[in-house]
Amino acid sequence: MRTSYLTYADYCRKRFGGTVQKIAVDGGFTCPNRDGTLGLGGCTFCAGEAFAPSYCRTAGSITEQIDEGIRFHTRRHRQKSLYLAYFQSYSNTYAPLEVLRARYEEALAHPRVEGLVISTRPDCVSEPTLELLRTLGKQKYMAVEYGIESCYDQTLRTVHRGHTFECTRQAILATAARGIDVGGHLILGLPSESREQMLAEADILSTLPLSTLKLHQLQLLRGTEMERQWRSNPASIPPPFTLDQYIALLTDFLRRLRPDIAIERLAAAVPPRYLADPSRSWLRPDGSHITHRDIAQLVRNRLAK
Repeated sequence: MRTSYLTYADYCRKRFGGTVQKIAVDGGFTCPNRDGTLGLGGCTFCAGEAFAPSYCRTAGSITEQIDEGIRFHTRRHRQKSLYLAYFQSYSNTYAPLEVLRARYEEALAHPRVEGLVISTRPDCVSEPTLELLRTLGKQKYMAVEYGIESCYDQTLRTVHRGHTFECTRQAILATAARGIDVGGHLILGLPSESREQMLAEADILSTLPLSTLKLHQLQLLRGTEMERQWRSNPASIPPPFTLDQYIALLTDFLRRLRPDIAIERLAAAVPPRYLADPSRSWLRPDGSHITHRDIAQLVRNRLAK
C-alpha cells in the first residue's frame, strides 16, 4: 500500500537540482468564458482575483512584476536561486500568437527566470501555440498547467466550463508529445460528484502524461455564479468537507494516483474577504486557519498508517 507521495519540492530538486520559487505574473489575458466567445462571467466557481498575489495587481510590466515578486518572496524569507515565471490568471494562451510570443519572451529574458509555467484552459491551445512553446522550451524550462477541474462531462456542463473532458485529454497528449511538462488542476467536491467518482478521477488521470497535479477542495467565492446559486438554493451546492473527510478523501485518492505524478498542492485557501461561506475553511483550536502545510502533514500521517 502506498505510504507517501511525490511532492513538488522533490520533483523540482530532481528536475532542477534545487528548490524553485514560482513568481506569479498577470499577463493581461482574459478567457473565452468571460469575453462572450463561450459565455460571460466565467465558470460558476471562478473568481480569479482571489488567488492572485498582491504584487500582480500593483506592478506594471511583466519584468516589473517578476522583480516585485522576487522582492515579495525575499521579504518572507523565501529567497531561492531558481525562479519560474508563472502566468497564472485566467487563460494564458488566449491571445494572438505574436502577443503570446512577446509576453513569454519578456519573462524568459529576465536574468533570474529559469523557465515558464503557463496556466490555461485545454480549449485555448492550438498547434501553432504548442509549437511556440516547444521552441521556447529549447531555451529554458517550459510547463503548461491545464484547468482540468473534473473528468466528467456532466460536471463540466454544470459548472459552465464550456469544453469536454475529451478536449482536456487531447490537449494534455498534444502538449506532452512536444516534450513540454504538463500539470493539471482538479477541484474536489463539485456538484453532483460522489466520493467514488472523485476517487475514480485518480485512475483516469493516471493514464495521462501528467508531470504534476494540483488538488483543492471546492471553495465558494463571493461574486461567482455558484454563490448566487447557493444563496437561492443551498441544496444545489454540496456541503463542505469536514477536515477529516477531506484528509480521508485525499489519502484514498493519492493511493490510486500514479506515484510519479508530483503533487503541487493538496488544498487551497483564499483571503477571508473572498469567502461567501466561511464554513468551507478549516480552523485550528486557536481560530487560525489550517494551512496547506498542515493538510500535507495530516495526509502523510494517514498514508503512513
